[in-house]
Amino acid sequence: MDAHLSNQNDLTYLDEPPVLIAATSDAALARAERTIAATGLRVAATVTVDKAQERLALQGATKAIWVEIDRDCGGPMDDLLARIRSDVAGGRYAAVISITSELLDPVDAQLEGGAVETIIDADAAERAAALAIATAWRDQPLRLSDVASDKNAERLRQLSEEVSRIASTLARLSTGPTTTAATPLRALEPVAAGDVPPLSAETVRNVIRARRLRARYFSQELFADPAWDMLLDLLQAEIAQLRVPVSSLCIAAAVPATTALRWLKTMVSQGLFVRRADPHDGRRVFVELAPETSHALRRYFAEVGPVAMI
Repeated sequence: MDAHLSNQNDLTYLDEPPVLIAATSDAALARAERTIAATGLRVAATVTVDKAQERLALQGATKAIWVEIDRDCGGPMDDLLARIRSDVAGGRYAAVISITSELLDPVDAQLEGGAVETIIDADAAERAAALAIATAWRDQPLRLSDVASDKNAERLRQLSEEVSRIASTLARLSTGPTTTAATPLRALEPVAAGDVPPLSAETVRNVIRARRLRARYFSQELFADPAWDMLLDLLQAEIAQLRVPVSSLCIAAAVPATTALRWLKTMVSQGLFVRRADPHDGRRVFVELAPETSHALRRYFAEVGPVAMI
């Protein structure tokens, strides 16, 4: 897979900065090239993952970097992702990392839940939308993004509003009825252990099981609620004193992995969840409830009583 420059005669937007592609195989490269071609953007170059940092050092204006990963490349992959995380945070370019579900933990550990757009086992529409979302800060819409980006931007706006609403509700639950809806959850004082209502893991497991049983009789899409599913999964793990890696929490969300990861990032940014690096494995991150979130959930179950709402 050799580096090559795009054919200037094929350019659709000559004034657009190009996209750099880094891939782990020829098949991965082909997938990435199809996505960039569909958006009408031009490709600056294609490189292997281990050569991507050298190319970034030489590359001038770059709209985005698209990294297509279908196998674990170890150190070179980790180093590239860390570099991309830093560059995106600094506003140098946008980035999309396309991976398979098996690679979620090592990839997410290097990105640290930052502003890099990560997609998992995504189809063509999701891939185009991800690039539109990642580059939206440049305010330069993509050719095929008229529908896809608008819909996804609206979904992301709704996601942010919904998580903000959840944070406000949990904040009120964690401190009682005197807390105002505008109080951010992460600003609340830590709760003393003795103030936390008792709750058994069996109770939470029964609620989770009841939610899953609905899929036997109705379409699962009717009840998609990734925020609540992740809250319950982390609560159950906390009571059982278990650690939950990012990949497991995305599975518990019961929605496509890319959607689950976006929810997870938003919940972390709102202070509902906390990311903890695995002290024994630098390529894995655990997620847990923030103390105030845990307290709010326990108060919820205490108020609901023996007949837990699903």
